Amino acid sequence: MTLTLKRIGRNDHATFGVLLNGTAPFAVTLEPPWKNNEPNVSCIPSGTYACRRVDSPRFGDTFEITGVPGRDYILFHGGNTSKDTLGCVLIGESFDPVNGVDGIANSRQGFIQLKALLAGQDQFTLTILDLT
Repeated sequence: MTLTLKRIGRNDHATFGVLLNGTAPFAVTLEPPWKNNEPNVSCIPSGTYACRRVDSPRFGDTFEITGVPGRDYILFHGGNTSKDTLGCVLIGESFDPVNGVDGIANSRQGFIQLKALLAGQDQFTLTILDLT
């Protein structure tokens, strides 16, 4: 299975995207802003990556994006603003300010939808496209 993350907007605090299964969008994403792929503070470069199921001590059953140059342990997980990620991809259902900060809403439900889509799969391919 291949999922596509289309990055559709960015500001000084976050990078916003839409996650698609084929041509059908099913979630929104939030990542840190681009800071030259610096670990813990930057989104990752656009490209195609292998993702594998992992059991994270903090986030439980999730997927890790592998093969990112100079980076590791980049996960999909819940969260609402860039303060909730150290370079990982947050999943939600809509773009929505959180306490006056650009963010995403219904993160828990968005993450549940991602896991349901990938039920029974231990890996998938992620293609990230920058449209900004």
